[in-house]
Amino acid sequence: MEAILSSTTTLPLRTTLQHSLSLASNLSPLSIISIPKTRLKIPSSSSSSSPLFAPLKISANSQSSPASTETVTSASTPSLMKAWVYAEYGAVDVLKLESNVSVPPVNDDQVLVKVAAAALNPVDFKRRLGKFKSSDSSPPTVPGYDVAGVVVKVGSQVKTLKEGDEVYGNINENALEGPKKFGSLGEYTSVEEKLLALKPKNISFAEAAGLPLAIQTAYEGLERSGFSSGKSILVLGGAGGVGSLVIQLAKQVFGASRIAATTSTGKLEIVKSFGADLVIDYTKESFEDLPEKFDVVYDTVGQGEKAVKALKEGGSAVVLTGAVEPPGFRFVVKGTGTVLEKLNPYLESGKVKPIVDSNGLFPFSQVVEAFSYLETGRATGKIVVYPISS
Repeated sequence: MEAILSSTTTLPLRTTLQHSLSLASNLSPLSIISIPKTRLKIPSSSSSSSPLFAPLKISANSQSSPASTETVTSASTPSLMKAWVYAEYGAVDVLKLESNVSVPPVNDDQVLVKVAAAALNPVDFKRRLGKFKSSDSSPPTVPGYDVAGVVVKVGSQVKTLKEGDEVYGNINENALEGPKKFGSLGEYTSVEEKLLALKPKNISFAEAAGLPLAIQTAYEGLERSGFSSGKSILVLGGAGGVGSLVIQLAKQVFGASRIAATTSTGKLEIVKSFGADLVIDYTKESFEDLPEKFDVVYDTVGQGEKAVKALKEGGSAVVLTGAVEPPGFRFVVKGTGTVLEKLNPYLESGKVKPIVDSNGLFPFSQVVEAFSYLETGRATGKIVVYPISS
């Protein structure tokens, strides 16, 4: 999955630090990274009155309660929901909050999830911009890959999950090949059972939502690189959503002998707290010129040509975006719940922690602001939309 790219967006954000801290009270203290950031104001989005998915009027029973406080059963599931929609590709202003979107149908192998929280990833805004138009499902689209919520309906072939289960996952098995029209930025989304895992009981919906795509990408990249116990790794972009998890997984799951990571001046101590042994300030040092070399370089920021210069002989470089030089390689993650199930014990024990930016919690009404913040490329960890409710 591609790493965060800086946007030309210079308009500041409306959400205040005070409101972010209020939302953050739902997260465990260890998952919140405190980085001072300036939040100013950008033009807010407006709700469109015309339906994009269903020409139906909203009835009284379509108003659902927050997923985090009440379980909705299949008997009471509404036919319409609120969701963020874009009818055409473009900048953040194409996003509209619709109040009469059809609740997606549930196939035999799927469950319907009442969404409590959803996280944003770079693929979300790049998809919205039309960068994957040739392989995308055509708009109108409800965006969003990462989800955490409660199962409220199950298909006839679902074997393990049941109504009331708290789950999380990446709703698109193939990130770029025909991703779903009904994403996670709506009150409900339908997901194949195999793409979900039970949410660890010790983390919140907001924390869980920030994990799936990033942790699947981090894990698969490490696995594909042949990383194993006793090897060393350099992570480029150690403060980002994927980079912060690569550091933790390399140490706690794969048994790294030494972990180095790059970041900016203000985030050195934070990246060290993730488990990095050596933190390199990229504003002052060139990692490729250091005498130390590594078995694996995991590049989340698009410096593939330099990444290979930091490798030991026989090493490999994982490159998520930008140019790739041998022996570097790129991959597109295949998301399933298997990786989440495998990593749940590390999350439940606290060895691996979800990282949510301290200013990165946005209520459902401020998805435009959340996207604008994502596109600055300055977040530490993940940006999460929570709570999603009527």
